[in-house]
Amino acid sequence: MSDQATQPSFSIQRIYLKDLSLELPNAPQILLEQGNPQVDVQLNLHAEPVTEGLYEVAVTATVTAKLNDKTLFLVEAKQAGLFEIRNVPQEQMQPIIAIACPQIVYPYLRATVADMLNRTGFPPVHLTEVNFQAMYEAQLQQAAANGQPQA
Repeated sequence: MSDQATQPSFSIQRIYLKDLSLELPNAPQILLEQGNPQVDVQLNLHAEPVTEGLYEVAVTATVTAKLNDKTLFLVEAKQAGLFEIRNVPQEQMQPIIAIACPQIVYPYLRATVADMLNRTGFPPVHLTEVNFQAMYEAQLQQAAANGQPQA
């Protein structure tokens, strides 16, 4: 039994929409204009411990579309997950939190953004797949180049 108590464990406690914001600042006039909008997507990852062995990992997408110099829409969605991670060696924690957890949360975020934009009457924006491992490795390389210690 003590063997089970020290075995590494990872489980999803809950996936939830933490924050959602939609703005159509130039409606209804902008709905009459024609053209191909410029779409900008920004992603952000945030993780923090909640209690011993419990971590919240959130992925935020900010999607802005502009036609000429007018904003069509601005959507910001934060999808989060509550993960129980126990008995994992410290050197493996950061990759789990920065790669595995966001990979679980991100599909929910993609669906939320597409659904919200579909409800506006604009064509949905489907966020592209994200390679969280490549993002994590790039952050490690950037930190090393800046002389910062690796987590």
